[in-house]
Amino acid sequence: MIRDTLAQLVRQAAIDAMAAGVLPDVPLPDVTLERPRQPEHGDYASNLAMRLVRATGGKPVEIAQKLRAHLPPSPVLGEATVAPPGFLNLRLSESWLAGQVDDILAQGTAFAGQPPANERVQIEFVSANPTGPLTVGNGRGAVIGSTLAAVMEACGRTVQREYYVNDAGTQIEVFTRTLYARYQQLFGREVEIPADGYPGEYMVDVAQTMRAAEGERWLRPPGEPAPEGFGELGIDIMVEGIRRDLVALGVTYDVWFRERSLYAGEGRYEQAMARLRERGYVAEKEGAVWFTSTDVGEDKDNVLVRSTGAPTYFASDIAYHYDKFIERGFDRVIDVWGADHHGHVSRLKAAVQALGGDPEMLTVLLYQLVTVRRGGEVVRLSKRAGEIILLRDLIDEVGADACRFFFLQRSADSTLDFDIDLAKTQSDKNPVFYVQYAHARICAILSRAAERGLTQDGGDVALLTHPAELALIRKMLVLPELLDQVSRTLEPHHLPYYAADLATAFHAFYHDVPVLSRSGKKVTVDVPASLSRARLKLVAATRVALARTLHLMGVSAPEQMARREDGDEDDE
Repeated sequence: MIRDTLAQLVRQAAIDAMAAGVLPDVPLPDVTLERPRQPEHGDYASNLAMRLVRATGGKPVEIAQKLRAHLPPSPVLGEATVAPPGFLNLRLSESWLAGQVDDILAQGTAFAGQPPANERVQIEFVSANPTGPLTVGNGRGAVIGSTLAAVMEACGRTVQREYYVNDAGTQIEVFTRTLYARYQQLFGREVEIPADGYPGEYMVDVAQTMRAAEGERWLRPPGEPAPEGFGELGIDIMVEGIRRDLVALGVTYDVWFRERSLYAGEGRYEQAMARLRERGYVAEKEGAVWFTSTDVGEDKDNVLVRSTGAPTYFASDIAYHYDKFIERGFDRVIDVWGADHHGHVSRLKAAVQALGGDPEMLTVLLYQLVTVRRGGEVVRLSKRAGEIILLRDLIDEVGADACRFFFLQRSADSTLDFDIDLAKTQSDKNPVFYVQYAHARICAILSRAAERGLTQDGGDVALLTHPAELALIRKMLVLPELLDQVSRTLEPHHLPYYAADLATAFHAFYHDVPVLSRSGKKVTVDVPASLSRARLKLVAATRVALARTLHLMGVSAPEQMARREDGDEDDE
């Protein structure tokens, strides 16, 4: 990345200045660069001079001047200046910038990626209980998780996407009793659903699916419980519905991991419990089995097996993460969970440590709730699902692209208001439409050029000197650094903002710089063919960068769109 190249130049300047005797020979801290908030200060700024003040005894501005004087020559660097209180500001060479257009085109769909890294990452996300359909909150987790997976793959990691199906435990028993009551009702029996059951109409849908497939097969005499296998079949139907909803949102998985597999034979549950015992982290008291998490820094111990002999959900999670870290050997594990799991994070990290894993390699990313609004009013709850709003209903109304873009627009730790009316608006007010329209406009320009017999072939990027052209190139070159940042901080909400900034830079370029000659009632513009070819290269490179960003977010990059509601005229 260009940032790293420039950082190495600054580091070399410090080394050379020390070798020349103009700076004392002291240990060098890591050289980091930041992007100044004001463009007139340059493309990057280094605060190395201020960090060397204590060690060298010099003044920061004077140190920065000495660094500037010893910067090695480089085709990347156009200008270096010093600014109080001691920043070394760096500006990229305009000729080098123009040359990056050819480089972006050469990289194509691999633009902004990084070389393979020796790191296996597992990202588990959504993992909603299969006792109900997905909600809009689950959709937010799905988009965050799938986008992170795409970015980390672009940054060279080997990524496995996983859904953990909670198909064991008390909630499955309640689901089975509810479903069997609904199933019996379809055959005219007067049966009430359990008081703690699932009241949503979707349970009737599942029962109807089972009756349509197998008729009365599952009926037992009145008063008897559901037959063995009945609940499992219902869960399988629910999981298939969840899978279809996720596919509609553009989300797929490498692995659907079943919780009940942890308990099969001498499975992961028994292995994990044995490992905790061997390492001295299990105690029996009050008739239950406990994880002595206080031995690894927790405030209290936690129950693993209840006095009834039934494992807790926490025990399942320990077994599951034993499988992730110890058996499958992932280098890094990322769990994308709802904010209601906040109190679970610390004890799970403690369990990973007790198992012999590295708790620092477990990241639990918590996301906040989603409120859906229409016309400023909160959308009413879905009757089909009880007290929840279904993800599929939102997808059907606004489309997967709008869902994904809007779900990503806020940091995971912030609540999200989803404005249905805005998501359906075909104007610049709608950010996803605004970005996609920029891509469609690019495609239209390239198509019109082809119709005139003009292509980018032979275009000389050295002709790209207009400030709007250079600003657009600069914006494209932000993407590699942004992807690296997202892969490290796990903050994918920066992507939609970058996409909007890139679209704005393109629209500004389009407004200020004609790509093709045109004649009209108000104005005639004559653009030399050589300049058109160069600008077509820039337009094509922008298409690469914008499509790359959209695809990483799981949003489509349309080649054609209707004109905006604000009356925009495409007058190329």
